[in-house]
Amino acid sequence: MVVGAGPAGLLCAHVLAAYADKVTVVERDRLPQTPVSRPGVPHDRHPHVLLEAGLDALESLLPGTVRELRSVGTPWLGLPTDLLQWQNGGWSSRLPATTGIHTGSRAQLEWLIRRRVLTHASVSVVEGEVTGLLGDKGRINGVTLRRSGVRGASRMHDVSHIEADLVIDTSGRTSKAPGWLRAIGVEPAGEDVVDTGLAYASRLYRSPQGRGPGSAPGCYLIPGPGQPTGALVLPQECGGYVVALSGVRGHEPPVDHTAFLAFARQLPHPLVHEWLSTAEPSSPVFGFRHTANARRRYENSQVPAGFLAVGDALCTFNPVYGQGVAAAALAAVALRDTLRGAEGRLDHQRIRRALARVYEQPWAISAGADKQMPGAVGNAAAPNAAERFLGLYLRRIQRRAAHDPQIGRVFRSVLALTKPLYSLLAPPMLLAALRPEPALLAEPPSAPRQP
Repeated sequence: MVVGAGPAGLLCAHVLAAYADKVTVVERDRLPQTPVSRPGVPHDRHPHVLLEAGLDALESLLPGTVRELRSVGTPWLGLPTDLLQWQNGGWSSRLPATTGIHTGSRAQLEWLIRRRVLTHASVSVVEGEVTGLLGDKGRINGVTLRRSGVRGASRMHDVSHIEADLVIDTSGRTSKAPGWLRAIGVEPAGEDVVDTGLAYASRLYRSPQGRGPGSAPGCYLIPGPGQPTGALVLPQECGGYVVALSGVRGHEPPVDHTAFLAFARQLPHPLVHEWLSTAEPSSPVFGFRHTANARRRYENSQVPAGFLAVGDALCTFNPVYGQGVAAAALAAVALRDTLRGAEGRLDHQRIRRALARVYEQPWAISAGADKQMPGAVGNAAAPNAAERFLGLYLRRIQRRAAHDPQIGRVFRSVLALTKPLYSLLAPPMLLAALRPEPALLAEPPSAPRQP
């Protein structure tokens, strides 16, 4: 059984369908038949990206994903060529692309995954809200439900509970699993939290010129320790653009039209505000403020057999880093590979350790960067001496990656989760950190830089 029908839940259901006669996905929402937003995913109206490692993982799980994304018009941006980037007081060079991101809507991506996964004869969807776990300290064997209805391959009516050999919680960053575990006498896992108080407000726009700011496909003003606000402009499959304005605690963006534009005027460079002044809005402004990094350490706790957590229910990141869907896909691959290595046997602790390893790198990137932000709070927010030194080192690497093709290739591969973190400590990177810092670009480059 899987709790939640987002990408993490659907991909886990797909993996389990290879080993189980019946896989039940429990979801509060009535799932739409078209790629539209749904009430249970309030953040799906905001920018979403699919990193290269996430795309590779999706293709491994659901072959043909790349072809499908292209067939429905999902934009692909080559990085850094197609994305104007401002950070640390200046603009990055538009170097030749070494990685890329898909920037289509979350609703479209989820719909493509859902359409594939629900073709499994063994996978069914139960509409309802999980209210607790069945079982005890020794074993979880199902869930209790409220207001349930059923669609899919299996027909059950007026369900109050469902028994299962395995329950996977993929219900997201608002998961109630800690309370479910307490209710059966199990102490929930420890949790690490790093919270900058970041909030963002997003709106869809159409550009009369059919181009993004600076005539580039996308634009990103990246907040940092000395810059509390930021902006992201990305193309979507509809031919329009999604614009997100962001700010850390005390600098939250507004959600009404006039104030939205006024906030953009305060950004560190006028490029995005000038573009917004000529673009045509095509949606209301939507806000979102639940952006803390939070990691539940199930691999170190005495959680009963029969229970796992995947996706944001296990580890959630500040969305500004764009790692959520990629990490969920990588976690589903880890689940598949662990089950395959054990010939389908459920070794719960082995699976929990494999899942924890998936989330180590994105956590280090997201939480590590947020620890450097002024005003970050949480039990894991204070960087130790090693983390402070590493933060200084990585800022030097980032400044060189903005203009150096070789350093940039490695740096972007780590952010795309296709290379391990220790790649940043290779001798060429260490030497680069010792060189004088390159001059900043005061204005956005108008054309890609030739190799």
